[in-house]
Amino acid sequence: MSLLVPLYVHPAEDPGAWALLIGAASRTYAVVLNPASGPGPRPDPAFTAAAAALRAAGARLLGYVDTAYGARDAAEAHYEMLRYQEWYGADGCFLDRVSAGVEGLRGCRRLVRSLRRLGAGTVVLNPGVHPAPGYLRLADLVVTFEGDWSTYVTRFSRPGWTARHPPERFCHLVHAVPEALVPLAVRTAHDRGAAVCGPVTGELPNPWSRPTPALTAPPP
Repeated sequence: MSLLVPLYVHPAEDPGAWALLIGAASRTYAVVLNPASGPGPRPDPAFTAAAAALRAAGARLLGYVDTAYGARDAAEAHYEMLRYQEWYGADGCFLDRVSAGVEGLRGCRRLVRSLRRLGAGTVVLNPGVHPAPGYLRLADLVVTFEGDWSTYVTRFSRPGWTARHPPERFCHLVHAVPEALVPLAVRTAHDRGAAVCGPVTGELPNPWSRPTPALTAPPP
């Protein structure tokens, strides 16, 4: 099991969180950088330093790009991806709020292909639900659940088509997990066919403001 870690807090605001993440970089699938709901208007020195330390520790870095369910202009996503590469040495991108229906598949395919041409080596899609199966062909990893622990426990369902794909293609991001149950959340993701997960104890509106305790927990 490896961890996808979105950490949406400024390094100067919580340097301890970033130090923990850097120290546990080997346990991550990737770290999502999100300085300002995107790369921001200019390089942020604190994020530049944190990104450099993460790269030195062996972490894969993904720039956060909001697709607004396909409503944003592709040129904006291209601009942001290039800024993440230039300023923070990002290896790829984390496309958030991705459409899940068949009707959005063509546009998402065009976007991903163009980002690959710009040098995005790793592309993660986050529809937050199980999308139409065709989305699996576009990305390296697809987040097929994003929600709170209570919903994950009581209302998660796994379509049959997911069994035709390896677990390494799926990720579950679960927030509001009681800290004592974080190891259970990791095991549950594994049992539900996701080899990548990101259980956090934080709650809305920004559950990703601190790193997952799974970074320092014993392996399940």
